[in-house]
Amino acid sequence: MAEKGVKVLGMWASPMVIRVEWALRLKGVEYEYVDEDLANKSADLLRYNPVTKKVPVLVHDGNPIAESTIIVEYIDEAWKGGYPIMPADPYERAQARFWARFAEEKCNAALYPIFTATGEAQRKAVQEAQQCLKTLETALEGKKFFGGDAVGYLDIVVGWYAHWLPVMEEVIGAGVVTDKELPLMKAWFDRFLAVDVVKAALPDRDRLLAANKARRDQLLSA
Repeated sequence: MAEKGVKVLGMWASPMVIRVEWALRLKGVEYEYVDEDLANKSADLLRYNPVTKKVPVLVHDGNPIAESTIIVEYIDEAWKGGYPIMPADPYERAQARFWARFAEEKCNAALYPIFTATGEAQRKAVQEAQQCLKTLETALEGKKFFGGDAVGYLDIVVGWYAHWLPVMEEVIGAGVVTDKELPLMKAWFDRFLAVDVVKAALPDRDRLLAANKARRDQLLSA
């Protein structure tokens, strides 16, 4: 018999996993969270996601779904009666997916090099990331959230920026999302992090900071 209920296989510091938790919490769905040691992956993780062997994985009544953005859309469809994550209008849904892909493929790729760069290379990496985020910021113009008056799909996809980027800035000693360069996004950080459901699932900042400092030191010394 297939197991019933909802389980999330994740890792406490993963910004991709937090998307799944936010979506479930917005929908009011109870779930079991299993924290994975990615250096010693569990049999469940290897069984439920044999293709990429990565977190997050959502297991719903025994059926596994992988990849965070796909999982978020699945959650919205599986629990239709709850909080609406995707826009109701087909055009707005397409726009949300467009910007989500832009953030995944362009902005995330521009942010990662900052973490391991130093000196002039870091300065250039910060500027490139800011340019990408400025493009994404246009989707916020005239809105409280990317989803409009309330948190929506795109907020969930890029919401990790609000908690993880300030930590990254402290680790590298440089500002990326500033009031001067990205005022709309900086203000959105504060609004997004003030949402109760968002706050409830955030990893401890001090623990995240220590982990990122250790990871950067390791990468720079390699």
